[in-house]
Amino acid sequence: MDANEIRRLSEGFNQVGAREHNERLIMSAIQRHGEMPGTDIAKWTGLSPQTVSNILRKLETEGFLLRGMPKRGRVGKPSVPMALDPDGALSFGLKIGRRSADLAVMNLHGQILGESKITYRYPMPEEIFGYLANGIKEMSRSLTDRQRQRLCGIGIAAPSEIWSWSDVLDAPNDFKVWRDIDFSVEVSRISGLPLFTENDATAACRAEHFFGRGREFADYAYFFVGSFIGGGVVLNNSVMAGARGNAGAFGSLRVMQSDGREVPLMEAASLYLLEAEIVRAGGDRAALWKEPQDWCAFEPLLEPWIAHSAHALAHAARSVASVLDFEVLLIDGAFPPSVRARLVAQVRAEIEALDMRGVTVPRPEEAAVGGNARVVGAAAAPIYAQYFFQ
Repeated sequence: MDANEIRRLSEGFNQVGAREHNERLIMSAIQRHGEMPGTDIAKWTGLSPQTVSNILRKLETEGFLLRGMPKRGRVGKPSVPMALDPDGALSFGLKIGRRSADLAVMNLHGQILGESKITYRYPMPEEIFGYLANGIKEMSRSLTDRQRQRLCGIGIAAPSEIWSWSDVLDAPNDFKVWRDIDFSVEVSRISGLPLFTENDATAACRAEHFFGRGREFADYAYFFVGSFIGGGVVLNNSVMAGARGNAGAFGSLRVMQSDGREVPLMEAASLYLLEAEIVRAGGDRAALWKEPQDWCAFEPLLEPWIAHSAHALAHAARSVASVLDFEVLLIDGAFPPSVRARLVAQVRAEIEALDMRGVTVPRPEEAAVGGNARVVGAAAAPIYAQYFFQ
């Protein structure tokens, strides 16, 4: 692009575009607020009752909505609530992590209909795509004929530039083969379903936005503590992916250590640090990633990790708040809920001790989706990209 070129504004809607916009608006309103009659939908969306009625009829005919039982009010005809048909759209989601991979099939309500998990020292393409192919085949068998017909895509959530972490993962040189992997080519050998890819932390943020506490807030910052910490940004009720898909890359924020050194947040508040301490103490690193999670054996190492991570997160929160005036800071991670609660409480205490002149740091709060947020977000990507506002 020429440096002096003036960028175009967003294009206006033609008749078809306006109809698709309004369909997404109505689907998003029902997803966010639950089943509603047309009169309430018209109030929430600002559309005319006639427009809402026509769109509801179309979406019901196409299999996305279900008509509820009429509810009688004081005056006039009974109202008929409309709800999302859980089998209106389904999708597969694959989370590729640095220590584990998760696969799930999800419906329009965000319900997981089938899931599986594998762990490894480091991921390699042949293993990952073999796992995806076998998993899709197995999970498809458990679906009804209609559910299989309503599958709308495959979502993959993976860390950005996963090949650049070979040293930390103690992976061999051929781990850098990921640099040359084309996800669309690999997935096309497995399935004809459309593919949607996303940064893993953004996918986790998307899961929280649609199915967790994200519906309580219009603007917030989100941190997900996995092997490496990442984040997401929500503005005006929309998850921001960014022009290059890397919005909310909070892991690269510089934070102050207790000894006065500055390091990237990922080097101060990531689970690989706890994993390294477990190995040094002679423990089983694989136990950190197993389900169901039981971290009681790690308690002597957990407390210092929480303190160290909370200190770094407080500094990161101050930096984030200096850029955008968020309502809240949501924190989640690949750890048990009890650990999340302790971490959030410690972050609050650390923030109280910082110099906050000129900035108002949003209150840290616990997120709600939990450790599987990345695979839920991956599975949500095909559905929400095609039928909802994101």
